[in-house]
Amino acid sequence: MTAFRWVLGAAGVAVGAWGVWLTRDFSGEQFTSLGLWLVGGVALHDAILAPLVVLLGVVAVRVLPGYARPAVATVFCVWATVSMTAVAVLSGQGGRSDNDSILNRPYLTSWLVLTAVAVVVAAGLAWSRRPREPIG
Repeated sequence: MTAFRWVLGAAGVAVGAWGVWLTRDFSGEQFTSLGLWLVGGVALHDAILAPLVVLLGVVAVRVLPGYARPAVATVFCVWATVSMTAVAVLSGQGGRSDNDSILNRPYLTSWLVLTAVAVVVAAGLAWSRRPREPIG
């Protein structure tokens, strides 16, 4: 396990270094935008996602059977993270009337499909982990 962690850590450092390398030609305005984006991600996590996960946990303990809770919590965390990332395109921010190649996809429909898939996956995982009666 230790070797795997070292390889994983080295890969993470390499990806981080590559990201820093990509910023070498950034202007001051781009660095400001990057900083706001990074701080915004932390703020969204701490102010929205984390409390929602705690609330989901409280509700899940009261409503869901024990075998379904991990599946629902995992799928919710993935769905919520993707949803927060997609807020800009779902709200149409960044679209310009002089460039119709930006935001030219049915993002709301895609997000709704993702939501439906997430619900089906959570239900399928929960169903596969339900206790079974012994045969015979």
